[in-house]
Amino acid sequence: MMFSAQGSSRNHCSLLAVLCGGKVSDNKQKQPVSDDKPRYPFPELSSSGRLEVQLLNNPSIDEFRRVFESFEPNIVYLQGEQIADSEEIGSLFLGDVDLSTPEALCGVFGSTFPTTVYLEIPNGVKLAEGLHSKGVPYVIYWKNTFSRYVACHFRQALLSVIQSSCSHTWDAFQFANASFKLYCVRNNNIVSSNSQKQSIKPGPHLLGEPPKIDVSQPEVDMQEQEDSPENLPAIKIYDDDVTMRFLVCGSPCTLDAVLLGSLEDGLNALLSIEIRGSKLHNRASAPPPPLQAGTFSRGVVTMRCDFSTCSSAHISLLVSGSAQTCFNDQLLENHIKNELIEKSQLVHAQSSSEESKLPSSEPRRSTSIACGASVFEVCMKVPTWASQVLRQLAPDVSYRSLVMLGIASIQGLSVASFEKDDAERLLFFCKKLSKDPLLGSSLISRTPSWLVPPAPSRKRPEPYKDTKSLNCTIMEGVNGLTRPKINVAAMRPIPHTQRHKMLPFSGFSEAERYDGDQGKVNLPLAPVKQPAPVTHRKALSSSYQAQQIISLNPLPLKKHGCGRAPIQVCSEEEFLRDVMQFLIFRGHTRLVPQGGLAEFPDAILNAKRLDLFNLYREVVSRGGFNVGNGINWKGQVFSKMRNHTLTNRMTGVGNTLKRHYETYLLEYELAHDDVDGECCLLCHSSAAGDWVNCGVCDEWAHFGCDRRQGLGAFKDYAKTDGLEYVCPHCSISSFKKKAAKTMNGY
Repeated sequence: MMFSAQGSSRNHCSLLAVLCGGKVSDNKQKQPVSDDKPRYPFPELSSSGRLEVQLLNNPSIDEFRRVFESFEPNIVYLQGEQIADSEEIGSLFLGDVDLSTPEALCGVFGSTFPTTVYLEIPNGVKLAEGLHSKGVPYVIYWKNTFSRYVACHFRQALLSVIQSSCSHTWDAFQFANASFKLYCVRNNNIVSSNSQKQSIKPGPHLLGEPPKIDVSQPEVDMQEQEDSPENLPAIKIYDDDVTMRFLVCGSPCTLDAVLLGSLEDGLNALLSIEIRGSKLHNRASAPPPPLQAGTFSRGVVTMRCDFSTCSSAHISLLVSGSAQTCFNDQLLENHIKNELIEKSQLVHAQSSSEESKLPSSEPRRSTSIACGASVFEVCMKVPTWASQVLRQLAPDVSYRSLVMLGIASIQGLSVASFEKDDAERLLFFCKKLSKDPLLGSSLISRTPSWLVPPAPSRKRPEPYKDTKSLNCTIMEGVNGLTRPKINVAAMRPIPHTQRHKMLPFSGFSEAERYDGDQGKVNLPLAPVKQPAPVTHRKALSSSYQAQQIISLNPLPLKKHGCGRAPIQVCSEEEFLRDVMQFLIFRGHTRLVPQGGLAEFPDAILNAKRLDLFNLYREVVSRGGFNVGNGINWKGQVFSKMRNHTLTNRMTGVGNTLKRHYETYLLEYELAHDDVDGECCLLCHSSAAGDWVNCGVCDEWAHFGCDRRQGLGAFKDYAKTDGLEYVCPHCSISSFKKKAAKTMNGY
């Protein structure tokens, strides 16, 4: 039950927020002004990303029921009464009706209940149990009293992960609870100053069962082999752990077990969300690891699997298992998810090492990291695929989950969604820790690792004028020790052999094995009379990679034979239906969602559903995917799609569009005659090469055929944000127009 599919087929998650008491307007709460107390900017409850919010301020029961039935929210958030001149939150009211009993609260919903109910009221155990017994799958509640600051922090963490990713209630709660422990429990900010500390375990709680991943065999296979689910072959994933350095927003402190454990739980929950919502896009046979090949039993195969996570991060995994599992896409995908989520802890803190126990001095502040707030460094052991996911999520401005863990930088890469108000909220909870007089004595003053100069053995010596001094050995003093200085003459670059790029062998297609009526699945390439220049290699390499991708398909490629109208006059609905039917025919059922046309495609780009229709029209009008980097994917294609916005800040959008095109449309393009069969306007040939598109007349030309001086290199025009190419004809025409205007006196 992911949030995107709870109660409806919409791609967004809906939240109905009910604020009781009527003393708070649009969730902007007043804070007592004090000189020695930091400011806490309360965030607004508003729609953002995947989260759609409907706000009700002190409604009546009839008004609540009317909005609840029409809005059909996935989550209902009920906030208790705001007590005047107090930091605590009171009991629950709707209008003048007290909802402090389970019967009264359950009667408000009627016969239908949402998937998740969040009760932000003190001592809500009985109310939560009553809702859960009536059929609400997940209920979040508090057992004790708490301040509105910690409640706001937990709520903000919960909603941030929901608006960023297609997450399950269980995983979202685990993430928000880890953020709560990291900043609220560790700094003793659970209850207000007027409340007595209780023996009950502080913090929010969740009623509900954790989600399970189905790894059972299909009924057909079970009937054939009569295997039980307990005897299913296991999937083994081959991946190494790497050390990652995180900069976390907060006051410099000792890295204790609570801090490291909370970061572990938060990152584990974040990665579980990404994997639980991931999809298998491609699998191909791969050689086994060299040290493991001899241990494989008969029937075990090795596959290279390409996944896209729920936040559109791309990873590749090497797995092994039985052929029955590895050649079933859905079963293979479920086994990999189950292995990563259920059977392993993904993130491990550096334990029992001096580097993790003793804090370093405070790193230099930078406005690009946590908006200039104070940070400290933490090292974590994560799988290689997890490091790739985190590095892809950090530059995403719309991804807010990392911020609620205080993570401001990952391996030197700043988190783009970090704002100034976020830093103020997080540092608000560090006030007690920063005022601790024992903190200064516990810190060790030493230079950060990135400020320490390299060892003399790795330092490049200064050049000497005297040639004799190059061959002599000079004794150099370092910290009272003498060390021989490196001979400069011996420091010559080591020659490297020219390594060729290794492309995966995909085997022979059916058309290559047999001489039948169906032709080979190869991209048309003209014969090359002479060795291709350097500028041609990039386009030729991309064409060969396209051949490899096509030859991996399970069925021989042939013309679709559909009755679709030409792409110039075809409607978008007709086009998408035809693409869905083609993907199903080709065996790519995993690319077609169960919701049909309303949810196709399920890929998201720039917070909007991928515009396949305009993507396909723009690419085929410019010569098709075979043109490669001759198409300005960002300037010419992305600007014509509905995913483009004037305030777009996405990076790498060209490569993202290429991946989506390869996944959904490349085979479709080769099976249809939609590509404009234009030739080079200079040499009048359609041979493959360094194609460029004129930005004025939209005609195509080989860049090597343009002999004008001062054009630059092909790569300057081929990259996504490169220069705009103007053909010789358009250059002459524009020059004549300028000359005519000058002669007429304009």
